[in-house]
Amino acid sequence: MKRWGVWAAMTAAVLLAMPAMAAMTVKLGVVTKPGSAQNIVAEKFKELVEARTAGEVTVKIFHSAALGNETEILQQIQMGTVEMGVITSGVFDTFDPIVRVIDYPFLFGDDALADVILDGPLGAEILAGLETSGFKGLCFSENGFRNLTNSKRPVKAASDVDGLKIRVMDSAIHNAIWQSMGANPTPMPWPIYTELEQRVIDGQENPLWVLEVYRFYEIQKYMTLTRHVYSPHIDVASLTWWNTLKPEMQALLQTAMKDAAVFQRADNRAGDAERLRMLKEKGMQVEENPDISSFRERTDRLKEMDLYQDPKVKSLLTRMIEATR
Repeated sequence: MKRWGVWAAMTAAVLLAMPAMAAMTVKLGVVTKPGSAQNIVAEKFKELVEARTAGEVTVKIFHSAALGNETEILQQIQMGTVEMGVITSGVFDTFDPIVRVIDYPFLFGDDALADVILDGPLGAEILAGLETSGFKGLCFSENGFRNLTNSKRPVKAASDVDGLKIRVMDSAIHNAIWQSMGANPTPMPWPIYTELEQRVIDGQENPLWVLEVYRFYEIQKYMTLTRHVYSPHIDVASLTWWNTLKPEMQALLQTAMKDAAVFQRADNRAGDAERLRMLKEKGMQVEENPDISSFRERTDRLKEMDLYQDPKVKSLLTRMIEATR
């Protein structure tokens, strides 16, 4: 109780020391439903901002694609009609090719390495680069390592992927990854349960939490722990709107989003072992030790493709590969 009293006194002192602020509502868009990774960071951000501003700033979360798909949400953020978003990194490559370096296949070996790189100078370079497209990059929260699922057959090696119709997000690099694997990549906005159920597509690739929250175990029999891409979310604001804010408010929002992202990453990782156990219990056949070298062999040539030939992108990819090896 004594510690709580000290903390409360310190918080009150900080709030009193802050300059008076006008009441403000911040619209924040996510494409997924409550309980999803994007929503967890968005809800934590809302909680922190409203507490730290004593309710003067309200965060209104638009979830479940209420504002459209992720590309459409980003377009609204560019225009300033929506202030903020928590968006899958791969979607940004239609706005700025610099983001393609994050989704380069088999770049990050584990969560810790992803944190070191994305929270460091290379990650800061990517966030700063988004300003040319009208976004203020704040930080990275987590989608997670992406894994392949399908309804047709077990996948042990890359050759088993041949001909599978795999849903991919609207992203040039993700389309190229699955083309190089030998699949038939099919860009499709979220959500995709009906398309999987009706066998319009054979499979998809996403982190474990997606299979749990969207109940893909009901319609996808086979999963392969490919971990082919570490997929963060990029937490962004409209640059036009951001530049209208006072420095004190910018700092408060920046810190709250970073704190929310750190909270969400830890929450996401803590649940993965239980998710995997549950998916097996639900009947999914899981290949936990695929022939990753066969997948790497098919994707290694991507760095020589046009996707990475812009000098700025190529330079950053080279430095990212060096930093993660």
